[in-house]
Amino acid sequence: MALRLPTQLATRGTFHHHHNNNSKSTTTAALSWRRTLSPDTPLIHSSTSLTTKKSYVQQMVTCSASGSTQAVNLAPGTPVRPTSILVVGSTGTLGRQIVSRALDEGYDVRCLVRPRPAPADFLRDWGATVVNADLSKPETIPATLVGIHTIIDCATGRPEEPIKTVDWEGKVALIQCAKAMGIQKYVFFSIHNCDKHPEVPLMEIKYCTEKFLQDSGLPHITIRLCGFMQGLIGQYAVPILEEKSVWGTDAPTRIAYMDTQDIARLTFIALRNEKVNGKLLTFAGPRAWTTQEVIALCERLAGQDANVTTVPVTILRFTRQLTRFFEWTNDVADRLAFSEVLTSDTVFSAPMTETYELLGVDAKDIVSLEKYLQDYFTNILKKLKDIKAQSKQTDIIF
Repeated sequence: MALRLPTQLATRGTFHHHHNNNSKSTTTAALSWRRTLSPDTPLIHSSTSLTTKKSYVQQMVTCSASGSTQAVNLAPGTPVRPTSILVVGSTGTLGRQIVSRALDEGYDVRCLVRPRPAPADFLRDWGATVVNADLSKPETIPATLVGIHTIIDCATGRPEEPIKTVDWEGKVALIQCAKAMGIQKYVFFSIHNCDKHPEVPLMEIKYCTEKFLQDSGLPHITIRLCGFMQGLIGQYAVPILEEKSVWGTDAPTRIAYMDTQDIARLTFIALRNEKVNGKLLTFAGPRAWTTQEVIALCERLAGQDANVTTVPVTILRFTRQLTRFFEWTNDVADRLAFSEVLTSDTVFSAPMTETYELLGVDAKDIVSLEKYLQDYFTNILKKLKDIKAQSKQTDIIF
């Protein structure tokens, strides 16, 4: 369950009523969503099946979430160590850096991982404890929270599953369970500007989850992210080196990518800072980059030109309108909805001066995209050179 951000984000689905009762607590949740179809179309509420509304053209998804959870006062048990953390989404791009950093800093790390044919053995090898549970099956959650002080949630659903399953219903169940079991802090990773894009299902759900977490009364920190530098490797660096096609748009969108190692480091500084409790922070990299600028930087560092295929924004918009007429392409329409946000004149960035001051961090210690990609290309080109040299030696026949 990896948290994917602007470089690789896919969105899909809608969400509806979810009600979860915990045997140890009285848990109530009034959740509602509605979809505004057009100015002259009445709202369809959660009691109406959207699958029967093939003729409607989807315009916007909105939701409102409110939750109250009153945990029963349980008899005092063994005190929970503040170093005891549960990482949800621990196998993802950000999750694995959170786990690695936590272990380096001496935390007792438990990773919530879905049961899978190929287990996440690397987490155990690093020194973390792995527990099996699935956010889409709320009954599996409580056992994983026993003895946990802090939850760090960097999970999001897999591309092939409906967005509501993990990102909405699963998170609601996790937050309710955390409240009922007395979890003392919850760190939630969200997306920058998610409150400004209700037309993109994942961004709208992230915003709703922020509100639901706030309403739950759990001590929490919400961290909005702009984009991961790690995502650029597969999207641009590798295809350029392999002389494959690189996809881009002609849009002026700018994204302030950040190294996930820096995100993890700042997260733990925030976690230990009592002034940050209940706050909404946005983490952004030192500079916002357009797709064209990232490709040009990769070309320069790789020492070769990219084979760029540019998709005009107008085509993306037209395709999105077209796909909405067919119920079975909802998933495609939702992915294109995110593409449209990323192809608008948007800047996914935020000033970091106040955040650095609050966390006591020096801006000079934050890795720039130039440095990150330079290190990558230097290492990879050296390895390629070594492999080439070795292959030449083995080609000699005596």
